Amino acid sequence: MNPIFKKVIGVPLILICAIGLANAQNKEVSSYPNKPIRIINPLAVGGAVDTMARMLAPTLQEILGQTIVIESKPGAGGTIGANFVAKSAPDGYTILMVYDTFAVNPHVYKNLPFDSFKDLAPVTELVKIPLVVVAGNKLPANNLRELTELSKTRPNGINFSSGGAGSSGQLAAELLKANLGIGMTHVPYKGGGPALTATIGGETDITILGAVITVPQIKGGNLKALAVLGKKRTPALPQVPTANEQGLTNFDVSSWVGVLVPAGTPAPIIDKINNAFAQALKNPAVQARMAEQGNEVVASSPAQFGVFLNQESAKWAKVIKDNNIQLE
Repeated sequence: MNPIFKKVIGVPLILICAIGLANAQNKEVSSYPNKPIRIINPLAVGGAVDTMARMLAPTLQEILGQTIVIESKPGAGGTIGANFVAKSAPDGYTILMVYDTFAVNPHVYKNLPFDSFKDLAPVTELVKIPLVVVAGNKLPANNLRELTELSKTRPNGINFSSGGAGSSGQLAAELLKANLGIGMTHVPYKGGGPALTATIGGETDITILGAVITVPQIKGGNLKALAVLGKKRTPALPQVPTANEQGLTNFDVSSWVGVLVPAGTPAPIIDKINNAFAQALKNPAVQARMAEQGNEVVASSPAQFGVFLNQESAKWAKVIKDNNIQLE
């Protein structure tokens, strides 16, 4: 065949293939979702992320018209589950729900098998969650002053459980330790649920976790609250004073939950997921649960969440360095 003729007919064939591929992709986007969607919880069952996912799942199913399956893939501070999603198909059917540890993990785990900010795309920050210092009922301390005094009577001070190295609970406790000038020993667990159970059972003296999982235990009489670590009291625990009210200055640490998908997920699909979560957060029953737990609804855009993630990463990197916090 004449080379010129081959070139002439080759161009249309390439164009036809390209058009066909584009049409297929457009059809995939426009028909999304047409099968069950998985939400991956990278932390332990019973923690803040798991609780939030199960709270939103029924409403998301109604909005998206598809079954929502929640899968837990805990371990290594959430990096196992995050890596699973980062390596999943970018089609919107595998969604990652993360806790604040996501922005800290790059500073804790030096050889992650994925890039937190390149291999995953932001969808939305769902909520901000007040952090609460809680203790077992048998601990002879009811506020930060009494906790400080108690620590002075023990050779190794107070021990505290957390959801793992680099979790907001550990970082908040390390900051609290520095501000109170007391001895504290870290006992890490694989997620907030186990850390909370350890304190309820008396294995650890205190833990610092989000209101979303501590408030039900406090109201149920299984734990007592010593302090809220945000700027203001939480409506869910109006009787519990902040750390600032108890003598600390400008102490403000909170947690959050957000949503990401594999990088390369088409923008229209990301927007559909973002809109679905935003609608779910407006559901009256969901809003009532959020208010009861003291959560502040955010429902940010993908761009806003991306900016927030970078700010969080930079903030905690500085806190870790400035306070010489050693992360296991």
